[in-house]
Amino acid sequence: MRPPENWQRAQATLVIAGITAVAWMLAAGTGNADLAAVWGGFIPERVQGVFGDEWLAPVWLTPLTATLIHAGLVHLVFNLLILLFCGRAVETILGIRGLLILYVTGAYVAAAAHYFIHVEDRAPMVGASGAISAVFGAYAMLFGRNRVKVAHPRLAVWLYALWLGAAWVGLQLLTGFTFETLGTRIAIGAHIGGFVVGLLLARPLLLLRYRGA
Repeated sequence: MRPPENWQRAQATLVIAGITAVAWMLAAGTGNADLAAVWGGFIPERVQGVFGDEWLAPVWLTPLTATLIHAGLVHLVFNLLILLFCGRAVETILGIRGLLILYVTGAYVAAAAHYFIHVEDRAPMVGASGAISAVFGAYAMLFGRNRVKVAHPRLAVWLYALWLGAAWVGLQLLTGFTFETLGTRIAIGAHIGGFVVGLLLARPLLLLRYRGA
């Protein structure tokens, strides 16, 4: 399947990208980027209950608020480019409801994956990468081409999607090692968790849309 080139059916993608960009500009422009990261970032230790965090966003909401906070302009731009490129195509196929389900579920699964790897971590996880990884995973499943020579066409699509997933994870690992040398840590587990849930939800969300049509 060839990705569609239509922005008119990508309203949710554009709204998410716009809100994310505005949120970063407000935090960075007012000099409150670090405060925003602590207030709305996903902090694994808070899941177990931490006293003195009443002024922070509710912990159950932080997987979503964390998607609005980024470590810097490069982090923001990279995420938005992937979101706009993949989100436009995915939303055209899955619809607004499907994209929103995918994005929100990806954010929570990414946070859960990060939590189980870093249970007692006090550092906030920020960025929309986990949610966007889910969109990328769905994109890989929906638009994966049959380039693998196997007998079953669907198996070929799965193999190609997993190949894209391996490349995505490899890119995240490379990026993570690069950023760690600069004192910033990348939540690799969150990226992987988001991508996997995108692979798994792509077909069910497609059926959900067209069965309800």
